[in-house]
Amino acid sequence: MLRHNIQLDLFCSVGEKYWTLIFTEKMAMGTNEAPQPLVLNGDVTPLEELSPEDQEELRNLEKELEQLKIQFEKADTIKSRLLLDKLDHEEHKKQAQDEMIKLLQEEHEFSKEMENQKKRFEQEALAMEETNQKLRHQINKQEERLKFKRSESESLQQKFKIIAAIPEKAVKFIGVEKEIPDHKLEEDCLHIQGQFSIIQNPALTLSEGQALITFEEEQVAERILKLARCPVTIDKTKMDVKPSRVALDTTVKFEVQLNVSLKKIEVSNIPPFLPEERIRDKLELNFSKPSLGGGEVENVEYNKDSGTAVITFLHTGVAERVAMKKTYPLNMGFKVSQVFVSLCTEHQIKKFQTFCGTSRRTVLLSGISDVLDEEDLQDNLEIHFQKPNNYGGEVENIKYNAQGQTTVAYFNEETVASE
Repeated sequence: MLRHNIQLDLFCSVGEKYWTLIFTEKMAMGTNEAPQPLVLNGDVTPLEELSPEDQEELRNLEKELEQLKIQFEKADTIKSRLLLDKLDHEEHKKQAQDEMIKLLQEEHEFSKEMENQKKRFEQEALAMEETNQKLRHQINKQEERLKFKRSESESLQQKFKIIAAIPEKAVKFIGVEKEIPDHKLEEDCLHIQGQFSIIQNPALTLSEGQALITFEEEQVAERILKLARCPVTIDKTKMDVKPSRVALDTTVKFEVQLNVSLKKIEVSNIPPFLPEERIRDKLELNFSKPSLGGGEVENVEYNKDSGTAVITFLHTGVAERVAMKKTYPLNMGFKVSQVFVSLCTEHQIKKFQTFCGTSRRTVLLSGISDVLDEEDLQDNLEIHFQKPNNYGGEVENIKYNAQGQTTVAYFNEETVASE
């Protein structure tokens, strides 16, 4: 139970007297005790003995006391509510501070993680850059190697490239090689087969002031090659001729097997004006006309990318007749184009061999001066190297290349020893 002690000092003027009124109010929560006698200046005075003015004033004081009690209760209620609000706000403040501390810690951890991740990314980027540099170095190295290999391949292709016009040769039938049964006659007569042996003769290009001399015996060439220099006097002019062994370039030897079909022709220079199916139909229609030399077509193979086609006829003899024309009119419906025709051939290269060789009986002479014309100088050289006292012997052939000229000498298998 809550008790409040309220002491009130009142100074009242009744006439010329000053009374000091002291009230002691004892309140119980929810109940009011009966008012106690009025104590004036330490004396207990009944209320009935007071004057009406004092009683009236006392009642006013009681009313004022009641109002103060009400105000006190309101103030106490407000104080309690404020205390509760303060406690609530302090709790919220503590929660906010804890949450802020937690967020700061998370932010610090996040910043630390971001810094570590940044370092990892930088290390990975650095490693990738080093890897890229190594790869670029390897790529450049491989490109240089590829360039060198391509250059070497082109050089070898140029070295082994053979351009030769094979002359026409009359063929004489001397007899039947083998008998073919009648049931296989049609099948075996569908192709013409041929085999050719190609041999590249070694060659040597002579520079100015050089000569090639071939002796009849190998021992003579070997004696000359042992000399560091050969003193030669021509028309009173002395010169030191240097002998050296003939080193020939790589040469090739191979066989070419040809298979010529008597039922197929190859058509080229076909204009791509129409779709593939329509071009096939046009090819079959045009090459099946007997008036143009064609015949019944068995199959058409068309290649749009190369503009070529292979046409197979049903019977033999048609392909040869068409191929002899070299060109054939191809009617596309709106335009007539001339296409090239030829027999369809297949070829294979077999027994391909490369070899290097040196001529055992031939010597290369360098350092020769043009003191005479070409023929006279050549004769004098032959005479000099025929004499035994000059370590020479019988000369089979000699060729001198004068100043301002270039000569290519070819060797056959008889004068070349393979290595």
